[in-house]
Amino acid sequence: MMVVDVREDAIVGVVQAVAALQKGELAVLPTDTVYGVAADAFSPPAVERLLAAKGRGRDMPVPVLVSAQRGLDGLAEHVTDDMRALVEAFWPGALTLIVPAAATLAWDLGETRGTVAVRMPRHPVTLEVLESTGPLAVSSANRTGEPPPVTAEQAREMLGPSVAVYLEAGPTPAAVASTIVDLTGDRPQVRRTGALSREELAAVLPGLQELP
Repeated sequence: MMVVDVREDAIVGVVQAVAALQKGELAVLPTDTVYGVAADAFSPPAVERLLAAKGRGRDMPVPVLVSAQRGLDGLAEHVTDDMRALVEAFWPGALTLIVPAAATLAWDLGETRGTVAVRMPRHPVTLEVLESTGPLAVSSANRTGEPPPVTAEQAREMLGPSVAVYLEAGPTPAAVASTIVDLTGDRPQVRRTGALSREELAAVLPGLQELP
């Protein structure tokens, strides 16, 4: 287990995280919301390792982080006008989109029912990691049922040696998880209210629905 303070040496941190992820190990990364625990999205054993570290079942599939807006094009079965509008307005940022997954994707993120949850984070270190690794399966770096961490140290206290590399970047700007919008149905729906408000989203998509 390695902890790297990326405020002092971001290059070393990125290199160590990328190396661990490419070997199928886990890394904790800073984002613009809370810290996330990451695994190679295309390695089923790595994703299983992530779920085990969190104490999470396959019934709660892992979201995917990408390094650029165009990353959605390779993961979604098709990109609609609504998807494009939200991406252009809020990526990089605290918005996760649930979209129909491309049928050609060779991965196993859990019981996704043909969907994928995608986000482009706003943190330079994590974006650098993503540029080297490609899409990563990333969930909040906490044990299920515990508060999501806002420092790598908080994540380490919960996940310990199950993670190979922890990148410490200090407290995250927000202690709130991303807002989740489901775009798999006839109308966009807010699945989870987080760092982005419904009002901010509705300004871009006036027909947005809130789940009861």
